[in-house]
This record gives sequence, structure tokens and C-alpha cells, in this order.
Amino acid sequence: MSITIDQVREAILFLIALVLSITVHEFGHAWAATKLGDSLPRAQGRLTLSPIPHVDPIGTLLLPLIMQLTHVPLLGWGRPVQTNPRNYTKRVSQATGQMLVAIAGPLMNLLLAVLVSTVVVVGGRSGALSETLALGLMDHLVRLNLFLMFFNLLPIPPLDGGAVLAWVLPRSLQGVIAFLGRWGSLILFAMVMSPLLQFLMYPGAVVAAFWQDSVLRGAGL
Repeated sequence: MSITIDQVREAILFLIALVLSITVHEFGHAWAATKLGDSLPRAQGRLTLSPIPHVDPIGTLLLPLIMQLTHVPLLGWGRPVQTNPRNYTKRVSQATGQMLVAIAGPLMNLLLAVLVSTVVVVGGRSGALSETLALGLMDHLVRLNLFLMFFNLLPIPPLDGGAVLAWVLPRSLQGVIAFLGRWGSLILFAMVMSPLLQFLMYPGAVVAAFWQDSVLRGAGL
């Protein structure tokens, strides 16, 4: 298999965007847990926008690089932020606290997508941003972060959507969460290796395409 210079360049750009996206995602978890009263993320150095504490060498760098160069579907991940729900404020239940911490990660990806989109619109209208650079920002940051948001909200542990599902389900159905907690990683792997993930992510793809088209029109590009 031959790998071209263009493929290497695209892989590097993708890794840079992925590291930035995972950094803000994990920071969101750490920030939310800290706001709820848990000092563990700060103590472990996770309340930072520096990528170093959040990057997993295999999940953030190696596997995504292989995926980009070979087009083999692989999962990527950052270093999970450890929290202690028993330290959360008593103003919310532990389940609610865990849900808030979980959803903060995808919301940070959404916030980054909004910020980059704003830069594209302002830069495009002012002429400070070329169409090529604008398209690069949309492809490598906005679409990626929207994908990460939708993917992480799938209601399957260990994804963030698993904590949201646990919060939504009544106590009588918590056995579902226990089952998914045990087999969730295998279920995710099977989804990645089958067309099911593409089917589930279709709404996210539609939103991302509409978002990109709207931003580029707003930027006059």
C-alpha cells in the first residue's frame, strides 16, 4: 500500500484537530465536575486546556493515524477524566451530577464548533480568510466536533450518552444500564465494524452538512 504526501498531510491536520477536540471535550468533563464540588480532576491536573494530560498515545494518536492512512474504521479516545460523584454538591442527586458531567464534554465540542464557525463567518466577510482555509476549518474542526458530539451522545456506556440514559431511565430499568455497562464496549466495536454506526450517525451527518453550508453562505464563500 502506497501512502502519498497528501495523505500524510491530511492525517497530520486531522490529528491536530482531533487532539484539540478531545482536549476541550475532556476539559468540559473536568470543569463540570469541579463546579459540582469534586476536587479530583484539578488534583490530577485535568482542569486544563493543555492537550498533554488529556491525550492517550494509542487512542488519540496511533489508532486515529492508522485510520486516516488506511481507512480502516477504528475507535479513538482521550484519557477519561476521573471524578468522584460522592463529592458532588448535595443540591443535585449523584445521577444528575454524573449526567451533567457527562454532557459537558459533548457541549464543549458544540461550543468549539460554534466558535470556529464564527471565525469563519467573520473572517470570510472581512476578506481575512481564504475559501481554502475556511473549508479546512469547517472540515477539520467544525464537522469533526459535531461528529464527536453526536457520537458521544449515543446512549451506550462508556460513551457520555450512557450517563444521560441512566439519568432518564426509571430505577426499575437500571438493569439495562448494568447490561450496557458490561457489554457496551463490545457493542460499540460491533457498531463501528458494521453499517449500524453510519445509520445511527445519519442525523448528525445531515446537521453537519446543513451547518457547514449555512456557515459558508454566511461567510460569503
